[in-house]
This record gives sequence, structure tokens and C-alpha cells, in this order.
Amino acid sequence: MFNFERLEVWQKAVAFAGLVYGRTRAFPAEERFGLTIQLRRAATSVASNIAEGSSRSPGDFAKFLGYASGSLYEVVTQMKIAHHEDFLAKADYDHMYGQAEEISRMLSGLRKSLRP
Repeated sequence: MFNFERLEVWQKAVAFAGLVYGRTRAFPAEERFGLTIQLRRAATSVASNIAEGSSRSPGDFAKFLGYASGSLYEVVTQMKIAHHEDFLAKADYDHMYGQAEEISRMLSGLRKSLRP
């Protein structure tokens, strides 16, 4: 097992990406190369940046956690657009938003713990 796999925030980020994939399956076909792919890439990037950063120095890891946060904020923005366009039901949006908030808090806490 890799060290990053033990991080709860990484585990939640992977689950969140799965949630995004599941919800975007119902998006209109014409969004396949638009909002669908953007949401999926940004969601995948959250966990990927956590994993990549974990192999670096504490300072670099903190930077990668910042990148993960940025990707998470992209997802939140794209979710809002998807909800506004009626691609994402309010209940799904609310659930995903809550998951994003939790991951954001965890990323922030982990980032703060890496400061000297």
C-alpha cells in the first residue's frame, strides 16, 4: 500500500470522483465533451494531486494540496453550472456540495499541519 492511500482525504477524494462520474452519466450527450469531461477531469485531479504531492517534501506537498483545492473549487463551480442548466438535480447538487465542503476542510487542515 502506498502512503497516500492511508490518507482519509485521498480516500474521500477518490469516492468524490466516483460520485461525479456517476452523476455525470445522466448528462445530455451533447455535454460529453463539455461540462461532463470538465467535471470528471477536475474531480479526478483532486485525488491525483494529493497522491502526487505526498511523494514530495512537506513544502511541495502543501503546494499540491493547494492544487487539489483549486481543482475542487473548479468542480464546485461546474456543479453549480450543471445545476443551473438542469443537468444536476438539487438533491444531487446538495449532496455533492456537502462532500466537497468536507474535502475542502480536510485539505486545509492537512495543509496547515505541514507548515513548520
